[in-house]
Amino acid sequence: MTSGHGAHQHEESDRHMRTAILSDIHGNRWALDAVLDEMQRSDVDRVLNLGDCFFGPLDPGGTYARLLSYDWPTVRGNQDRSLIDGADNPTARFTLGEIGQEGVTWLADRTEHRVRDGAVLACHGNLAHDDVTLIERVESTHVRLATDAELVADLTAAGAGAQVVLCGHSHRPGSVALADGRLVVNPGSVGLPAYTADEPHPHAMEAGTPHARWAVLERTSRGWHVEMRATPYDTGPAAAAARRNDRPDWAAWIETGRGGAASGRRG
Repeated sequence: MTSGHGAHQHEESDRHMRTAILSDIHGNRWALDAVLDEMQRSDVDRVLNLGDCFFGPLDPGGTYARLLSYDWPTVRGNQDRSLIDGADNPTARFTLGEIGQEGVTWLADRTEHRVRDGAVLACHGNLAHDDVTLIERVESTHVRLATDAELVADLTAAGAGAQVVLCGHSHRPGSVALADGRLVVNPGSVGLPAYTADEPHPHAMEAGTPHARWAVLERTSRGWHVEMRATPYDTGPAAAAARRNDRPDWAAWIETGRGGAASGRRG
């Protein structure tokens, strides 16, 4: 793994470039370090980051230091945007105090909402909104997967002609291969495997395990291939940080990968 945009370009003729897809780190430096260690062993050439980098009661300052040392293309997420806009709640104030104005400026310099990278289109939420999921649909009683027809309609409405669409925000890892050959991938969350929210209806998003989630995307002679990764790490320090910062809900989400009662907010 390297930190540059054009990593190992001289090797492209020998093998296909492998791209690590990360999203929703949420200041969990311990989970990020575990993923970085695994990437070093995974023949990864470059990284795309789908946003929501720092917001949370964990270690946003340490996470900022890590990301600052890499030159990863990064899409801003909805909670990156909230920090830029000066969100005023206890967790936002903690995060802003840890990353400082330099960290806010770094976020503001990231690509807004979505970025096209050749045949790949990366966004945080869906292609129109950074705070709305793409693969999932939140109903009044449950969360369900979008149908292929719904995904095709969404991509068509957004003018997405890309072969691969990458999205985050829901923290739930998954991929959908559409009949027309396009691939939609959500790598899941590196740092927060579950959460609850109230909008548009009270619901829980959950990966089901405490592992750090990410993915590796590769274009092969047979088409696009994605490997969904689940990296184990010691969740104890992250959960302890959440409890110190008065977020026992985050601690439980990190330790279990389960959302619990479907009410409440990440913020």
